[in-house]
Amino acid sequence: MANKKSKQKATKHGTLSVPVKDVKLKRGITVSELMERMDKVGGFSAQHMVDGIKILKKMKEDKGSFNFLSFPACIVSTGIRGILADSVKHFDAIITTCGTLDHDIARYAGGKYVLGTFDADDVELHKKHIYRLGNVFMEDKDYGVTVEETFREIMMDIYSSKDYKVEYSPSEIAYEFGKRMKDKSSILHQAYLNKVKLFIPGIVDGAFGTQLTLFAQDHNFKLNLLKDEIELSNIAFDNKRTGALMIGGGISKHHVIWWNQFKGGLDYAVYITTATQYDGSLSGARLTEAVSWGKIREDAKYVTIDGDATIILPIMFAASGIF
Repeated sequence: MANKKSKQKATKHGTLSVPVKDVKLKRGITVSELMERMDKVGGFSAQHMVDGIKILKKMKEDKGSFNFLSFPACIVSTGIRGILADSVKHFDAIITTCGTLDHDIARYAGGKYVLGTFDADDVELHKKHIYRLGNVFMEDKDYGVTVEETFREIMMDIYSSKDYKVEYSPSEIAYEFGKRMKDKSSILHQAYLNKVKLFIPGIVDGAFGTQLTLFAQDHNFKLNLLKDEIELSNIAFDNKRTGALMIGGGISKHHVIWWNQFKGGLDYAVYITTATQYDGSLSGARLTEAVSWGKIREDAKYVTIDGDATIILPIMFAASGIF
């Protein structure tokens, strides 16, 4: 009798109530079909990815939800840049890092990013003036010089325009750059075309920020960081429901959950990370930790997916119906 009661109690709370199902493949199966078959795969991170796809669909279907996309700059150096650019129109705001501007500008301007290896001799690469970002290589001129020259060209065009207004927030200056970077694979340009605000709270932490600093020394230009913070605050207070797809951690992730705590927390949240939680870092922190801070609602639909976003993100987007 005791065993029967225990089993009933466990089933009531969800434990032992959902059986694992074997996945069967067939020739020519689509990504969407595969994910449908993996609905109850019960396979560690694979199940979390399937759950994340379901949450993304709910976010998209909830027309009353204001949805964020956040990501760090590193994946913009890869071909995932094109996927991010195409996904911009499906979100209401983007929060990212300064390096996103750097890589987006470099690649817009023709900077050559090539396949390399994680096992390269970095001393030899330095001697050959080659930068390594994971297993992506680029000559220093295709990053540093290209970003600097393109920045100056665009910034001077902004400065000499009749609409120049001296003081800009990071999102406003990103808008002006996106307006002039006519490249369909550019994240900045897609944000401009689709009128999606691109927030860069750490805008001074990179080549773009350095160039802004140098420009301000001999031009009448001011950067207003707090203007964007006020707008993020207004978004939090003005929207009853919010959701977020957060790729990687750091300042981009934290800025999403930080401002959403003031409305009682996110209602939908999907987080993709490769970081460990056991060093207490924000990047490693699982979304359940954010519940304790009120940054995610207790009754929210959320999931943390452990894995490389360059593998997971294309599958999730293809299966969620975003494209």
